[in-house]
Amino acid sequence: MKEREIVHLPNSELELMLIIWEADGPVTRADIEAKLEDPTKWGPTTVLKFLSRLVEKGFVSCESQGRRQMNRYTALISEEEYLSEESKSVIGRLCGRSMTSLVANLYRNQSIDDTQLDELQAFIDETRRRER
Repeated sequence: MKEREIVHLPNSELELMLIIWEADGPVTRADIEAKLEDPTKWGPTTVLKFLSRLVEKGFVSCESQGRRQMNRYTALISEEEYLSEESKSVIGRLCGRSMTSLVANLYRNQSIDDTQLDELQAFIDETRRRER
């Protein structure tokens, strides 16, 4: 069976996907619009255009329900699947697949601090303990 390819989403489409994932079930365009961070930059036509793109890319399904045939959108790709693919892609593009380079760069640029490094170390330690 061929593994499906998960493409990188532009920020606008990702913003809609985050809302759909958070809903954890079918949502309407109106449900999505109610959750947008800056609804003034989004009109109903724009939201529908981006939802249509997400359907074309295989991220969501669209099903008409009810007497008024209201479209409901459901995630076909989980947030975890997308995050996994995006993480691999970012590390590959920016750091030549070196996690050490990525973390070192984040630390040098003060994007992460000592507390976050400690959390990462605790995660590594706990993961290794479980694997033994």
